[in-house]
Amino acid sequence: MQIEVIIENTGERRMIEQGTLLADLAKEVNHQCKYSVLCALVNNKITMLSYRVFKPKSIRFIDITHRQGYRIYNTSLCFLLYKAVRDCYPKAVLNIDHWMVNGFFCKIESLEEGYTLPSQLDIVRTVSSRMVELQKQDLPFVTKSMLVKDAIELIKDEPIPATRRLLEGLTQLYIEMNFLGGTPHKWATRLVHSTGVLRQWDLRSFANGFLLQCPDPQMPERLDIYQEAQKLFNIFQEHHSWAELLRVTTIDDLNREVRNHRENNLIQVSEALHEKKYASIADMIDQRRDKVRMVLLAGPSSSGKTTSCRRLAVQLSVLGFDVKQLSLDDYFLPREQTPRQPNGDFDFEAVEALDIPLLNKQLQQLFDGEEVQIPTYDFKKGEPYFSGKTLKLNKESILIVEGIHALNPKLTADIDDELKFKVYVSALTQIALDKQNIIRSNDNRLLRRIVRDNNFRGYSAYETLKRWPSVRAGEHKHIFPYQENADVMFNSALLYELGILRPFAEPLLKMVPQSSEEYAEAFRLLSFLELIEPIQTKYIPPTSILREFLGDSSFEY
Repeated sequence: MQIEVIIENTGERRMIEQGTLLADLAKEVNHQCKYSVLCALVNNKITMLSYRVFKPKSIRFIDITHRQGYRIYNTSLCFLLYKAVRDCYPKAVLNIDHWMVNGFFCKIESLEEGYTLPSQLDIVRTVSSRMVELQKQDLPFVTKSMLVKDAIELIKDEPIPATRRLLEGLTQLYIEMNFLGGTPHKWATRLVHSTGVLRQWDLRSFANGFLLQCPDPQMPERLDIYQEAQKLFNIFQEHHSWAELLRVTTIDDLNREVRNHRENNLIQVSEALHEKKYASIADMIDQRRDKVRMVLLAGPSSSGKTTSCRRLAVQLSVLGFDVKQLSLDDYFLPREQTPRQPNGDFDFEAVEALDIPLLNKQLQQLFDGEEVQIPTYDFKKGEPYFSGKTLKLNKESILIVEGIHALNPKLTADIDDELKFKVYVSALTQIALDKQNIIRSNDNRLLRRIVRDNNFRGYSAYETLKRWPSVRAGEHKHIFPYQENADVMFNSALLYELGILRPFAEPLLKMVPQSSEEYAEAFRLLSFLELIEPIQTKYIPPTSILREFLGDSSFEY
C-alpha cells in the first residue's frame, strides 16, 4: 500500500510504500544537503532515521547546521564518549558537568574505593582511540520503547543511579531507552542513526577533567575554535559547589526536596547565596573606590541584568556609594540610522545601533562633574528624545551602566579603563537531568524569556521561539566574545527555578502550533519540564531575580 509524504527540502509530494524507512528517503535527499542528514522533522517533531513511515507525513531532513541537528549531534557524541569510557574503564564512569564555549566539560571518576585511574594524558589517549574505533564501526544508535519498570531493571547495575532514580519517579507506563553496542542509557534528546556520522570531535585534558570539543555549527567540517574561558569555567565551578552544598545537583534531587516539602528552605538558601555574591562584588568595587567611577554590567537575554543592577545598587549603597544608573537602551540611534543585517532587517543587536559618540561624550561630562540631559528612547517611534531628565555625579557617586554591549571595548573607548569595573551576568544552569544529561544554560534563559514575554510583552511562546535563533546569533556575535573581559562574573541561575518556571511555561509551550517548525523546540522543552516537580511562587522573595520574569518584584523596572 502506498501513502503520500511531503519532502519539505524539495517541496515534492511523493507516493511511497507504507513502512518505508526515513533512512532510505534520506539517501535521496542527502546529496542536496551540504552535510550528512542526521535526523528529520516529521510533522515538526524530531525523529530518528530508523523511523518507518506508515501514515501521510510532512518530512524535513536536517543536518548539523540546523539547531536541532546540532543538538542531537552533540548528544550522540556524549553517548559515544560514555560508551568509550565504559569500555575502557569498567570501574569508572563519565560525568558531564556543563557546557563550555567549545564543548562539554567532563570528569571521569572511579566507582570503587581504592581503584586509581591512569593519568589524564593516558585516559585521553585510550578513550580517544576507542571512540575512533566505535566511529569507524558505524554502529547504530538504537532506541527501544519499553515498560518503565523494565527500563529500571535494565539499568539497575549500571553506574547511573541518578538516571535510575529519575525513572523511578515517572508516572508513565512506557519510556524510550537508548542503546549503543549493547550499552544502555536514557538520553534527553533524539540521537543520530549511527556513529559513522560523528566525524568531528576532540577530547583533551582541561583543568581537573576533560573537554569534549564539538564541531563549529556553521562550519561543521572543522572543530569550533578553542577559546580559553577561565573565568566562565570558574563561575561554573562555584555554582557547582553551591549545588553540592545544598545536595541538589540533579532534577531528582530537586524533586526530592519538593516531595519532602523542603522547597522553602532551598529557596531561602539559594537566594542568600545570591545576596552574598552581590555583597562580595560590592566589596570588590569598594576596594577600588579611589579610582572606579562606573560599573559596566552586561549579559545575554534573560540573564537578570536589570534585577542585578538593582540589587548591586543596594549593596553599594550600604557601603556609602551614591548610586546612579544608566540604561544603554536609551542610546539607540534613530531607526533610519540603525545598521541592517544582510537580509535587510534592522540589526538592533549590533553595538553600532547605539549612539556611541553621544554616550562617550556624556560619560566624560559626568566624570568632569557636569550635569547632562539624558536621552529617552521611544521604541514605538524609533527615535530618542530629551524629556528634561538630567544626571549629575558627586564625589561619592558611582554610575551603573547596564546593557548587552556594556563589556564591548568599542562602547566606552574614550573612557579611561581605570574608571571602569566590569560585571558579566548570565544564568549558567548547574542542575542537570542526571550525571550525563545536562540542561543547557540557554534553555534556562529561553524558559525565562518565554514567561517574561508573555507576562509583560504579550508575546506567545511561538513568537518568542521564532525570535530566539536571531537572539542567540546576536549573543554569539556581540556578547560572548567579551565575557572574559569582566572583572567578575555573576551566575544568576537558581537551583530551584525550573520548578517555578514549569507551571508558567508549560501551558504556553503547549499552545505552539504543530504546523510550525517551532513545535519541535516546544516539544523538546516540554519533554524535560514534565520531569520536574512544580514549585509554588509564594516562597519567592520580592527581590529575587525570578520576579523580573514572573512579576511582583519590589524593584521598579
